[in-house]
Amino acid sequence: MKKKDIKILLVDDEPDILEIVGYNLSSQGYQIITGENGIEAVEKAKTHRPHLIILDVMMPEMDGIEACEKIRELPNQNDTIITFLTARGEDYSQVAGFDAGADDYIAKPIKPKVLVSKVKALLRRLKKQDNTRDSVVKIGDLVIYKEEYKITKKGEEITLPRKEFELLSLLVTKPGKVFKRDEILDKVWGNEVVVGGRTIDVHIRKLREKIGDNSFKTVKGVGYKFVD
Repeated sequence: MKKKDIKILLVDDEPDILEIVGYNLSSQGYQIITGENGIEAVEKAKTHRPHLIILDVMMPEMDGIEACEKIRELPNQNDTIITFLTARGEDYSQVAGFDAGADDYIAKPIKPKVLVSKVKALLRRLKKQDNTRDSVVKIGDLVIYKEEYKITKKGEEITLPRKEFELLSLLVTKPGKVFKRDEILDKVWGNEVVVGGRTIDVHIRKLREKIGDNSFKTVKGVGYKFVD
């Protein structure tokens, strides 16, 4: 995919951030769409279907966490990469962000060149998606449609955010195999993105809630496995 075809939605209530970040990304050739609050983020995600969304957390009218949750509920938004750009660095806001369906977290202030590099790393996942999609995987009463980013259990569709879907897809490739935490981080998040092991725990917890606690086993100090 060419840069000129990639759409980035940038949402922040600070005009300076929109101007500086928007300028640096548009100068790279990306299409930039901007918004000033969470409500605009949801509406513009609907209208433009961006490839990447950069959201501030603390915004008026609707914060970034709620906006992220609503965007993930929209049709055809599982492939969208969502990252938070915020000054908040507390564990709570980071965990809440991943819990809402975000893929990554960028702390500000950040130097423009570093931001551009980070965005390029995030967008490399688009190419990775195209190269790794298979057809349909059936395991027990679970069916995974990789090309559609959709799963069903006993015939009922279950909606998963993109990272939960990719984590599940990895674990079911070898039921019973214990995937080490480092391997999961590398294959699902990519070694170009720095996230903590706690991120995996959050995503596993959400999968247990949606698919069933007995399907996922924790091997203490090692990692996780899928059990049919």
